[in-house]
Amino acid sequence: MPHPTVILTDIEGTTSSISFVKNVLFPYARKALPAFVAAHGQEPQVRRWLDAVAVEIGGACQDSLIVETLQGWIDQDRKHTALKALQGMIWEAGYRNGDYKAHFYPEVAAVLKGWHAEGKPLYVYSSGSVPSQKLFFGFSEAGDLTGLVSGWFDTEVGGKREADSYRHIVDAIGVPAAQILFLSDVVEELDAAREAGLQTRLLDRREDYPLPRSGEATHGHDRVENFQQITL
Repeated sequence: MPHPTVILTDIEGTTSSISFVKNVLFPYARKALPAFVAAHGQEPQVRRWLDAVAVEIGGACQDSLIVETLQGWIDQDRKHTALKALQGMIWEAGYRNGDYKAHFYPEVAAVLKGWHAEGKPLYVYSSGSVPSQKLFFGFSEAGDLTGLVSGWFDTEVGGKREADSYRHIVDAIGVPAAQILFLSDVVEELDAAREAGLQTRLLDRREDYPLPRSGEATHGHDRVENFQQITL
């Protein structure tokens, strides 16, 4: 197996804690949705996503029903592109107002900066929308990290548990799949990436997964507990 020359990383559970997303970002968006839709629901960049939800739940319906549906999807942690896009717009206000900063595990920023200094391109692939990813890296506890990232991918490229999504990403990056290392805490995502030819590492952080995953639970993916254990 060649040494990876490109890194592709997930965010939640990988660079950053699951609890920050679930306990800070999700409740913030859930609470803000009604007022946000009332204020911005007729703006084209918002309307397109509201209409997409309306079509999915049965056609023409009032915005109040769309908001209730979206709030239900937040409670279910549903990975829906429309929801992620709207959440990203709401989270932007929270970041810019200083209501919170994005969590990164303590070692991550230094490791990413080291890879960047070595000339290893970093790409991000998350179920959160690309704008929300950029906000996450831009308003982090470690400062603005967006300059370390060469490109961004979300579920518009495909679901994270589908091998074709990673094939599309490989085509977009323009290097052989075997030279790309994908980092994630979700075994099924790593399975899909490996099927597409990528190298993989399973992040198994004690803060997010108190019981270590080993043996069959890793599906044969190399397991690390933090970014400092990743060798390239």
